[in-house]
Amino acid sequence: MRPFTYKKPADIKGALSSFGHQTQYIAGGTNLVDLMKKFVSTPEHLIDVQGALSSDISLNAEGLKMGALAKNSAISVHPQVLSDFPLISKAILAGASPQIRNMATLGGNLLQRTRCPYFYDLSTPCNKREKGTGCSAKEGVQRMSAVIGYSDDCIAVHPSDLCVALVALDAQVGITSKAGKEGKVLFRDFHKLPGDTPHVDNHLPEGALITYVELPKNNFAEHCAYVKLRDRTSYAFALVSVAAALELKDGKIVNARLASGGVAHKPWRWFSAEKALVGKVANEETFEKAAAMIQKEIKPLEGNAFKSELLYGAVQSALKQCL
Repeated sequence: MRPFTYKKPADIKGALSSFGHQTQYIAGGTNLVDLMKKFVSTPEHLIDVQGALSSDISLNAEGLKMGALAKNSAISVHPQVLSDFPLISKAILAGASPQIRNMATLGGNLLQRTRCPYFYDLSTPCNKREKGTGCSAKEGVQRMSAVIGYSDDCIAVHPSDLCVALVALDAQVGITSKAGKEGKVLFRDFHKLPGDTPHVDNHLPEGALITYVELPKNNFAEHCAYVKLRDRTSYAFALVSVAAALELKDGKIVNARLASGGVAHKPWRWFSAEKALVGKVANEETFEKAAAMIQKEIKPLEGNAFKSELLYGAVQSALKQCL
């Protein structure tokens, strides 16, 4: 074990002022502790934010506001989440184990790193771990890799289930900078595609903290579904996942949301397919056409071409489950 210091500030001001060189924030630790054990991440200083941030979950006139320290398990069973935003609960319950959900926080979920095996293997080159060293997955095992939004430098995918539902429901992320300035960013813009900076996962400024996530009110509560395809039925990351939500009137689609996990460096929205669904009759033919549109957008790699058919089926299955 490499030695590190540990501090637990009483408020957000203390947490922000404590951040410095070779420092990382820690909350539930369900990802960072693993990274530290494998020496993928080697901070010299840890700042525990569990006493500094909020875990409150509340519904207001604009929608649902969830504190960054809200535990995944608490979100998944919260009455207002279940009644107004059930897609969030469905996605959370499809991921991890009860023990991990009891520790994992909302803010930490957004910031978790990829589970690409080469990222965790220090004996192999990885641009996400160390920029400029190369991408071992390009010539290696690509089963879990991306099918859209990747670059020559990185083909890893974002592992979260919750984030797929958040991007589908137009969430916003509340951020407080190291200087104490507060702001919000659309969730769809929070995570980065690899481009020429594969080692940078998101647009969170250095030293800043996620303080909350907001979900605007919507009419998707009665017609939503989360489908996750994986190698085993539990405790496995998605090969492909789909969050689907529909607003229906007289059998026709008034509004639609479609997003996927396991396909890209960030939770991925299928905007063209959503637009194509609006105004159509909600039936199998309509859903098949939307799935076909999505299938044409992706560019699978040699080692994960099977994801094309998985995604095609998962989209249709999720949309059918919305009815």
